[in-house]
Amino acid sequence: MLLVPLYKKSSDSPHSLEPSPQTLLQELSDCFDLPPDYFQQLPSDLRLDLNDAAFDLSNGTVLDECGKELGEILLNLSRAWELADTSTSRTLVSKLSVLEISLATNAKSAFGKRLLSAGMRFQSMGQYGQGELQKIAKTMITTGKLLSASSIPTATDEEPKKETRVLKFGDLQIEITPLKANIGAVIGLVFGILSWELAQGIQSSPESSLEYANDNALLLAKSLRGTLLALCYSSTLLSACTTVGLLFLARQVKSREN
Repeated sequence: MLLVPLYKKSSDSPHSLEPSPQTLLQELSDCFDLPPDYFQQLPSDLRLDLNDAAFDLSNGTVLDECGKELGEILLNLSRAWELADTSTSRTLVSKLSVLEISLATNAKSAFGKRLLSAGMRFQSMGQYGQGELQKIAKTMITTGKLLSASSIPTATDEEPKKETRVLKFGDLQIEITPLKANIGAVIGLVFGILSWELAQGIQSSPESSLEYANDNALLLAKSLRGTLLALCYSSTLLSACTTVGLLFLARQVKSREN
């Protein structure tokens, strides 16, 4: 009886069945092969989600984390998404697979985390059109997880990611920091003081001192005086509430950072 030794091929390992990051990034480039006006035609709520994805892709110290060349591509890609520029997006995404090969381990990990976060934003857009956005989301998330898993665990990697708070005013996004919140509180306080002083100045002028040509003009002046007083006192109250709220927010954000 002849015994033949069996050797397990290295290609049978679970990791060998996973596509390479270069392959996934090429698939991602293919996912962005969309009509030139695709992003422009997105509904307003999906455009806001696209802006959120752009923020997640390039916020913070992207040049330090991912390297200058890749960081600049991510910044430009982020701007393309904000401008809903589909063609530029495809061109920039097509460069990622080539750059990935030369990235250091830490840069790959940072790149993967940004792709994963942006991919989750695309996933939250739901079904639209022929499912193009979900294809992008799936590929970005898969690629992001693969690149993130390639990192070497360090003390900094084990630290929880700091939560970033953002105020949105339509398409405008402002990252909240303790310094910005404190500056806003000071501005609110100054505006409140000015409103209070203006109200006191108006109120210090007695109605008996108002002299006009006829009764109609006098009634109009009294009405305007009352309106101005109400507006000034309302502004004072609103400024006070805003100042207190911003001070509380600054304290809360600072405690989260620590």
